[in-house]
Amino acid sequence: MKKIFSNIVAIFVILIVFLLIVPLPTQLLDFLFITNLALSLVILLLTMYIKEPLEFSVFPSLLLITTLFRLGLNVSSTRSILSNHGYAGEVVKTFGSFVIRGNLAVGLVIFFIIVLVQFLVITKGSERVAEVSARFTLDAMPGKQMAIDADLSSGLINEEQARDRRQKIQREANFFGSMDGASKFVKGDATISIVITIINLVGGIIVGMMNGGDIQSVLSTYSQATVGDGLMSQIPALLISVATGMIVTRTSSQSNLNDEVVKQFTRQPRVLKIAGTALLFLIFIGFPPVQVILLSVLLISGGYMIDKKMKAQAAQPELAVEGPPVTQEVTSDVEYYKNLDNVYNLLNVDPIGIEFGYSLLPLVDEKSGGSFVDRVVMFRKQFADEMGMVIPFVRLQDSGQLNPNQYQIRIKGEPVAQGEVLTDHFLALVPEDRPKDDIDGIDTVEPAFGMPAKWVSSDQKVKAEMAGYILIDPTSVIITHLSEVIRTHADELLSRQEVKKMLENLKKVNPSVVEDTIPGIVSVGDLEKILKNLLREGVPIRDLETILETMSDYAPTIKDTDILTEYVRQSLRRVITHSFAEAGQMKVISLDAGIENLIMNSVKKMDGGSYLSLEPEMIQKIASATNEEVNTVRKVVQTPIILTSPVVRVYFKKLVDQFCPHITVLSYNEIDPSVQIQSLGTIAIPQ
Repeated sequence: MKKIFSNIVAIFVILIVFLLIVPLPTQLLDFLFITNLALSLVILLLTMYIKEPLEFSVFPSLLLITTLFRLGLNVSSTRSILSNHGYAGEVVKTFGSFVIRGNLAVGLVIFFIIVLVQFLVITKGSERVAEVSARFTLDAMPGKQMAIDADLSSGLINEEQARDRRQKIQREANFFGSMDGASKFVKGDATISIVITIINLVGGIIVGMMNGGDIQSVLSTYSQATVGDGLMSQIPALLISVATGMIVTRTSSQSNLNDEVVKQFTRQPRVLKIAGTALLFLIFIGFPPVQVILLSVLLISGGYMIDKKMKAQAAQPELAVEGPPVTQEVTSDVEYYKNLDNVYNLLNVDPIGIEFGYSLLPLVDEKSGGSFVDRVVMFRKQFADEMGMVIPFVRLQDSGQLNPNQYQIRIKGEPVAQGEVLTDHFLALVPEDRPKDDIDGIDTVEPAFGMPAKWVSSDQKVKAEMAGYILIDPTSVIITHLSEVIRTHADELLSRQEVKKMLENLKKVNPSVVEDTIPGIVSVGDLEKILKNLLREGVPIRDLETILETMSDYAPTIKDTDILTEYVRQSLRRVITHSFAEAGQMKVISLDAGIENLIMNSVKKMDGGSYLSLEPEMIQKIASATNEEVNTVRKVVQTPIILTSPVVRVYFKKLVDQFCPHITVLSYNEIDPSVQIQSLGTIAIPQ
């Protein structure tokens, strides 16, 4: 029995094919006509009680099956009408006699009216709605996908929910695309029913006359059978057509159609009162007063009852908060924080957050046309491509403590940067070779890199572009600032959980390197430290496979993570070279051999690692010489690079970071041999 139910649709389709070929007894034909009517009624009711179209996603296929079923019944009943002297079962006979009532013209008119209503009104409208729905659903897919990515990045949904939403969007597109094509079946069904009706009537008259019947009896018999057969096929077809229109015009909601209609009709009681009052004036133009007054009283009284109920519901919340508001608020907080889970929720810290003044909210609000969330999503993709790390979600919120045009960037709950933008202006970067006052604007400083700039209005945009200014829109200003802050603090944003996700991702393509290294040779904690060291100096960690292989080679003998990081950097020489070289060349500042020897002789090793032990006076001399040389080289290159020997690099980097942060320090072993090195100067301690 279970196997039969699992294959019931296939069995049903096979039976439909037999309808087209095998003559059926009239008793079975009656049963199938009633089945067709019941099935159509069930489908119509289903479309009324679903909350969204995808709850009845098999409807396009079901539409084809029911249409084929009706055509099979039409063919089988036509065969019976022409071969059994106009008799196609009791259902057809009863329907025909009930509608015609001895008048052929009335029966045919009713039949053709039903066909035309279905064909011209319902089917035509459903077809157009399905076509437009399919087009708009496909056009809206990219925007919906970006909205899902934005919700995922902001932490509103998790990965599983995002996957479910993407699948739902794909299913919606497939559904409305299928409905666009399936609605053509209903249109064709209405057309063929007219043809079959004409065939039944004309063919029946010809067959009856050939069998020797008189014209009056033949016309009466076959017209009754024709109308009965036509109505028995067209009424279910009308129900299916209405169901088609119902499902393509149905929007997603929290309740079914019946509840939505009642809710929305009773939402405005004033409308019912006005309509009931307006009906009373129809009496003065001759409408029957009893019916008009009855309906008018029903509408007006219904409006007053709904109005009274709504006022009672509106008054209920006021009674609930009666009393001192402060006491109610405290009591509510006390009850809320009795649950320890709610207290622990206060301890959560967002990895990245941005607070906006109220004037900047349109930049973030998608309903107002803001594209900030989409830009954050695209930056996340770009950062993952460049650095090999997925930045966590960015919490966006407004703040009443900031100025209207200010924003503040937070890392782990603490502010690290802030800026100010004008939403109706463009930020114009001042060219170096032009005077600062050649265009009108508000002087400012570009927040990400500290370059001199101006806020220029829209009417000055063309003039500024012609003058050589680089114009940046407000959203791009904030995104650029955010991206630089994230790059600077990338090592802080890399969490243990993110490292585990990266390892799981690598397992999909190279499980052996992960299983052989983690945790047998290297712990996840040590891997996290090394990845943080790389990110701190702007080295991408995309090639996690090479990083693990290098660590597995050296970690058994080297326990100092700083030294282990140096070996990893050397294995990533092509990545580092690609990041800092330009056109196959690298312009650097060399480190004097005397300073290198001094640093190597001052390294003190301990069980937990090593450190640099230098006199404060000597540290000050090295820092001064480095600052002086770097400032000189900045006139030639934008990003100075200091080149040292491999054993000195890590200690010199730690030393200069105290005085010259964000200076790039590389070793000879970290540069690809194919790159041409050009020395622009040497850092040396003056004698």
